[in-house]
Amino acid sequence: LQALVDTPGGPPGAIAVLTVDGRSEVYRAGTSQLGTGRPPRTSDHMRIASTAKAFSGSVALQLTERGALGLDDTIGRRLPRLPAAWHRVTLRQLLNHTSGLPDYTEDPTFIAELTADPRRHFDSRRLLDYVAGDPLRFRPGSAYRYSNSDNIAVALMAEAVTGRRYEKLLAELVHRPLGLHDTSLPQGYRLPTPYLHGYAVDPPGAPEDVSTVLSASGVWASGGIVSTPRDLGAFIRGYAGGLGLGPAVRKQQLSFVPGSSEPAGPGRNRAGLAVFSYATRCGTVYGHTGNFPGYTQLAAATKDGKRSLTVSLTSQVNRSTNPRLLATLRELQEDFVCRLLDRRKPGGAY
Repeated sequence: LQALVDTPGGPPGAIAVLTVDGRSEVYRAGTSQLGTGRPPRTSDHMRIASTAKAFSGSVALQLTERGALGLDDTIGRRLPRLPAAWHRVTLRQLLNHTSGLPDYTEDPTFIAELTADPRRHFDSRRLLDYVAGDPLRFRPGSAYRYSNSDNIAVALMAEAVTGRRYEKLLAELVHRPLGLHDTSLPQGYRLPTPYLHGYAVDPPGAPEDVSTVLSASGVWASGGIVSTPRDLGAFIRGYAGGLGLGPAVRKQQLSFVPGSSEPAGPGRNRAGLAVFSYATRCGTVYGHTGNFPGYTQLAAATKDGKRSLTVSLTSQVNRSTNPRLLATLRELQEDFVCRLLDRRKPGGAY
């Protein structure tokens, strides 16, 4: 982890937390804020980026378990105001990114508005309007393509069948049962303190603090959640472990198609329902990755929910920003998976 931070163009800070049966092993490198020397902590808030998509999956699958939603429910049935061309897309296809929905974050108008005012307050429930005139990218169910639009639609479906705001559903179905006291879905750009400062890193220039540059309203259920390493680990143990899901829904959650998270996680990636399998040389874990200006995340756990791993960086690392560093990161993530799956149980803090 220290070598990653020391790499030219590497993140100013990083923290990895391995937890087995309630005992955690913490690895830290760099600082939570340049100029302070304070190391990252498990209680520091951070943007979890696309790892938030797994939270939308947890809400949707629990509503499915309760009979309020069905995995074969269509956009046409639950969200008839959305374009007719999208109406045959199912909840299942949204959750495993085989829907074909165009990605609103790639829309030129959305990008222009965000660039002009990064702290702009978007109407989160109208984000799909940016691509309402666009055709589907492919016939639903026929291919895989990661799209931020998918999880916006998932959250809207959850709201439609319950009549409750997505934020309330998160609190009721996810945060409270798992004891996630430091996890929230804000609309603005501010972060609760203390927080891991996220940076734009572009050598030879000095890293730029971008922690509070962007409003979370523009990513909402697709990437707007703020959490801590401690809470994120607790969440992924619950979600990967199938907490609150019966055998039938659980089987569907863990039905996989070829497809990578963004950025790709360790090993061979396959896409389930808002969860990815990461098959490494030491075994398979289940989770999600994410990246956002200033942050890169991995949260993964074993199928029994007893072992979890989170790796959080304070810069954005993906195949576009720094493909070489991403390759190094994926190797490091795999090493952490091997450590996690070692029969000798981690314990203590380092």
